[in-house]
Amino acid sequence: MKILVPVKRVVDYNVRVRVRPDGSGVELSNVKMSMNPFDEIALEEAVRLKEKGVATEVVVVSIGVPQVKDTLRTALAMGADRTILVHATDDVNQDIEPLAIAKILAKIVDAEKPQLVIAGKQAIDNDMNATGQMLAAALGWGQGTYASAVEIDEGAVLVTREVDGGLQTLRLKLPAVVTTDLRLNQPRYVALPAIMKARKKTIEEIDLAALGVDSAPRLTVLSTVEPAKRQAGVKVHSVDELISKLKNEAGVL
Repeated sequence: MKILVPVKRVVDYNVRVRVRPDGSGVELSNVKMSMNPFDEIALEEAVRLKEKGVATEVVVVSIGVPQVKDTLRTALAMGADRTILVHATDDVNQDIEPLAIAKILAKIVDAEKPQLVIAGKQAIDNDMNATGQMLAAALGWGQGTYASAVEIDEGAVLVTREVDGGLQTLRLKLPAVVTTDLRLNQPRYVALPAIMKARKKTIEEIDLAALGVDSAPRLTVLSTVEPAKRQAGVKVHSVDELISKLKNEAGVL
């Protein structure tokens, strides 16, 4: 069974995000970037399925700027067999929207013929949470979102997902699309020897024009602002003082 894992290059979660002076978006120039954490979880799950003998090949694909190669080499170091870079833009500030990503991935799926696509449920930069669902719709495949457990069972995939009332388990006939949640697994630490070995591997490159997909943006960012800074807290000396402040100053009682 071949598994396809889409990954995205995003601002590293340890970096403090800065808004560009004109408010048009987040500053991405000269900022540490890394693999989207949810995509890391998706890749880890795919590699584990391969280690169990369930999957035969793990193919990772990323769409964007040439700098994505660093992220793809990380994927190789984690255990991916092959990687594909779809060169969609040279502008690091241009974010390809989920609909275009889904259409591009559908083309890659048609070419690679995977039996399972495992993707992160969302990217931490825009929190769209839409690509997996759009891809499943474009392919006409079943989908299991917010997966906290994944199991392959006789031509199907069992997906346990968290819902408001507890846990829900779906049985999806393969091929299918699964999106991962945080509780699915803990991605492995990538050792230096694996990183050095990954540097010698070849990354397949595809130009977006060759796929015939229109990636023109359909959404316009009107403004981007930083969240309001939290005010300093105050100490109270009694329960009565606390209740008074909650009632008269905070207005929550």
